[in-house]
Amino acid sequence: MNRLAGKVAIVTGAGRGIGAAIARAFVAEGAAVALAELDGETARTTAREIAQQYGDAAKALALQADVTQSASMHAAVKETERVFGPVDVLVNNAGINVFVDPLTMTDDDWRRCFAVDLDGVWNGCRAVLPGMVARGAGSIVNIASTHAFQIIPGCFPYPVAKHGVIGLTRALGVEYAAKNVRVNAIAPGYIETQLTREWWDAYPDPQAARAHTLALSPMKRIGRPEEVAMTAVFLASDEAPFINASCITIDGGRTALYHD
Repeated sequence: MNRLAGKVAIVTGAGRGIGAAIARAFVAEGAAVALAELDGETARTTAREIAQQYGDAAKALALQADVTQSASMHAAVKETERVFGPVDVLVNNAGINVFVDPLTMTDDDWRRCFAVDLDGVWNGCRAVLPGMVARGAGSIVNIASTHAFQIIPGCFPYPVAKHGVIGLTRALGVEYAAKNVRVNAIAPGYIETQLTREWWDAYPDPQAARAHTLALSPMKRIGRPEEVAMTAVFLASDEAPFINASCITIDGGRTALYHD
């Protein structure tokens, strides 16, 4: 407990799934957290649940924010600073799945994917970096994906955007290393979230699709949002002062396994 005591964090896409788990873990570790979510009501519901769980010690602020809009992210940072003070940690978690055939993909499909999954990460970084650089301290954690280095057919253009997230992470990490601002990424594999369940449900036999996914995992299960949150806590904390421009994979070993 209290590994993030005194720190102020923003978590995007924090209304559900991995983002909500990260917000809960940060509050549990003593941070003041702004839950930045496109669906403001979802953010408010999760913030209320956190307050009920942790009582008076909980510091959870619900914010409506659109990561695709730079002005919206700057406004979210400004409001967080007004309520809690300077932002020490940003977790760029907001993302969407866009899986289409490359030759039938529309321009809108491409723009929608990159607007959220890559531009959204950059908009968050751009909003917090000036303050972090001025103070000489900060940690940014970008939620990438194992799609950033392993290609699954039928998932275009999502992996292209996630490759970009890794590139952005490494470039910014090196750019601001001397200012003591660390930028890292987490690459989750299959995690038990609503997005994963919706992906299974898109198959004619959702249970068979789930079973196939589990069979491919060396651990014969998929991850939990809380397991991603544990790594985010570590990267955000003072326990990881020399980890920078790096990516930690959380997939139970799946991407290390060669399938014949």
